[in-house]
Amino acid sequence: MKNIVKYIISLAVAGGLMWYVFKDMDLAAMWAKFQNANHSWLILVAIFTIIAAWSRAYRWNMLLEPVGYKPSGFNSTVAVFTGYFANQLIPRAGEVTRCGTLNRLEKVPVNVSFGTVVAERVFDVVSLLLLIGLAFVLEFGRLSDFFMSLFGEKLGLGKEGGSNRIVLLAGVGVIGIGLAVAAWWFYRKNAERLRQNALFAKIEGFVLGLVDGLLSIRKLRSPAAFVFHTVLIWVMYFLSSYVCFFVLPESSGLSLLAGLTVLIMGGLGMSAPVQGGIGPYHILVSSALVLYGLSKENGLALATYIHGTQMILMLILGGISFIITLVKSPKASNQTDSVTHSIPNKNV
Repeated sequence: MKNIVKYIISLAVAGGLMWYVFKDMDLAAMWAKFQNANHSWLILVAIFTIIAAWSRAYRWNMLLEPVGYKPSGFNSTVAVFTGYFANQLIPRAGEVTRCGTLNRLEKVPVNVSFGTVVAERVFDVVSLLLLIGLAFVLEFGRLSDFFMSLFGEKLGLGKEGGSNRIVLLAGVGVIGIGLAVAAWWFYRKNAERLRQNALFAKIEGFVLGLVDGLLSIRKLRSPAAFVFHTVLIWVMYFLSSYVCFFVLPESSGLSLLAGLTVLIMGGLGMSAPVQGGIGPYHILVSSALVLYGLSKENGLALATYIHGTQMILMLILGGISFIITLVKSPKASNQTDSVTHSIPNKNV
């Protein structure tokens, strides 16, 4: 019942956000844009999506190898797509479904594969944070103007002037560093007493888990290959969004930096606890596109097109993978055992 309530709330939030986003839009005009769009670019979107999923599966296998399992690349890719398929239907169901699929196809225990998925997510979060930092460095003017418009007046700094932006950012930086140092000092002095609080213990365990996940790369046979596939995944994500710019004539002249901004805004939107990022994705991406000269209507149209094509692709490719999972015979236990025991567990 608790999960059902969460699902209903997620749907309600997504529906409310979508109503807010589209309530003043001319939907007939937007549909006309989609009908006249150059859909041939979707072939590249599909290719980039498949490469990203394969690379994610390959990287996942690298994390599974040190703990004694070596699934086939095809089965791991099928599991990844099946997880994407579940995520479009039920929020946060993708990870569990992905691990359950690999268990059916390769007999990898769910608790083992789920632990590697958590470690994998740590690297995705770190990658997104690095991309946010890169975008802010490369697009300092646009992004600082955007945040100044949101917070500058409330802080009495006004909307215009580079000096105001520098004052705001320097102040935020100094305060952030000061708070981090103070928090670290307080933690070191009072760690044992703080651990008596259940909430603090849970937060501490989560943070330490993130650190362990990052350090787990040292156990891999080829850390360089792991980093390469992490970069490849995000490059494919970037390209799958960027080529959609050429679908609509109004956005065909947008720059690579606009693509980077859309990538990070889309990543933040997809991280929201609603089904498939519906609503938050549209708000963040369309707002980002306005920074690059698109009208609100054209920005929302492009955001809707990118999100819609990604969702349709995940449903199609994920649905095919789900069918493959149902009809494919699970690997025999003795075969799995031979693979399992052929890889030493001393690195765990």
